[in-house]
Amino acid sequence: MMQSTISTLPPYLSLAIWLPIIFGLIVLAVGRDSNAGFTRVLTLIGSIVSFGATIPLITNFDNAAHGMQFVEKAAWIERFNIYYALGIDGLSLWFVPLTAFITIIVVISAWEVIQKRVAQYMGAFLILSGIMIGVFAATDGLLFYFFFEATLIPMYIIIGIWGGENRVYASFKFFLYTFFGSLLTLVAIVYLYNVTGSWDILHWHKTPLTMTEQIFIFLAFFMAFAVKVPMFPVHTWLPDVHVEAPTGGSAVLAAIMLKLGAYGFIRFSLPITPDASHYLSGFVITLSLIAVIYVGLVALVQKDMKKLVAYSSIAHMGFVTLGFFVFNNMAVQGAIMQMISHGFVSGAMFLCIGVLYDQAHSRQIADYGGVVNKMPKFAAFFILFSMANCGLPATSGFVGEFMVILGATQYNFWIGLLAATALIFGAAYSLWMAKRVIFGKVANHHVAELVDLNGREFFMLGILAVATLYMGLYPAPFTDTMQTSVADLLAHVAHSKLP
Repeated sequence: MMQSTISTLPPYLSLAIWLPIIFGLIVLAVGRDSNAGFTRVLTLIGSIVSFGATIPLITNFDNAAHGMQFVEKAAWIERFNIYYALGIDGLSLWFVPLTAFITIIVVISAWEVIQKRVAQYMGAFLILSGIMIGVFAATDGLLFYFFFEATLIPMYIIIGIWGGENRVYASFKFFLYTFFGSLLTLVAIVYLYNVTGSWDILHWHKTPLTMTEQIFIFLAFFMAFAVKVPMFPVHTWLPDVHVEAPTGGSAVLAAIMLKLGAYGFIRFSLPITPDASHYLSGFVITLSLIAVIYVGLVALVQKDMKKLVAYSSIAHMGFVTLGFFVFNNMAVQGAIMQMISHGFVSGAMFLCIGVLYDQAHSRQIADYGGVVNKMPKFAAFFILFSMANCGLPATSGFVGEFMVILGATQYNFWIGLLAATALIFGAAYSLWMAKRVIFGKVANHHVAELVDLNGREFFMLGILAVATLYMGLYPAPFTDTMQTSVADLLAHVAHSKLP
């Protein structure tokens, strides 16, 4: 499907991966609660430097080039032909800086909230950032699996230590669902190695497989990626985990970790098993539409703000899997745009809920009302992100959903029509929550005691608001970079690989 050559540029991808990991280890080594201020500053410097290392990936990216760019390759375990191999294309480019960017926001969000084990909390997020970037950059199958599974460890610790009352239950549920789902992926990649003698993902793309092989490999990948997205009906772990996770954990989980599963579909499932992908597309489209419609209705009846946004995330990610499996250029680009937008919007929604929770210590919608009277700046941001969450034009939430609906309609009118109902449901649950939390008279003394955003919180939400509006008003920089890679992917998937 794709060709790649060793890059003559500096090892930007390695820097993007290992800088946050190294800074995270330094924070763990030198940070103490007695010098928490120094720990926070060091973490912020590490996250900013790590984000800076991802900027050259955007500025030096060639939109017209086919195949992988910024390629790095070095022997890792030579006996088994395993390489430390990295590379990105238009399908993966934006997720690298997005991960580093969200890490900065999460560090800022925890500046005053986390008072105990500050170094462990900050270090865990830095290390997690580097590992997640490794997932998007790996072009060796075993290296991908190593990074993919390694993400579970810091997130498990973050939920288990800094989560809510039922954090142990939530962390175990998160770990068990995602770990067991991934075991079949290991079986699939080991099988591909036995067939090809290589761990190179791009080599697997060109390997002819029988229909039976493709179906079994597709289902093995599907188990891991569907749980991670998560798709209906393996989505039940996500609301529980979001409710118990600390604010930063929820933001990273929604903004980045869910994208790892969706990315797996376009890097593994579609190009390695194109015939099986077409054969089983109806199955995936059906599950995606259930997520878009049914889970959207479930979001409407939630009483906990975090649960509502968690269910809305599942519905929005249903757009992503739908877009991939209608095999349409517009829809696939829209799905990737939706992934990026969801990173901004869902992360911002969870951070907004965290701001309220830090003061009122409640996530129940019924415990609020009239917040705009005490927190007008916060209310403006909350309404903006709520509008973006339901796909308001001029916000990033509109671009991806509109493109997926348009592509799905070209594929099948009725599928497009059913997908479009998500705009109605999204508006319903987003506006329902906003109306009860933000507007009206001050509901109780807890709301009366709320204090509006401080400078740190305003900056944190402000920069996410700028990103949401910029992407909504000017999506061209995003779509231009993925155009060639999406066209290559669809051309490859359209060609049968049956021997």
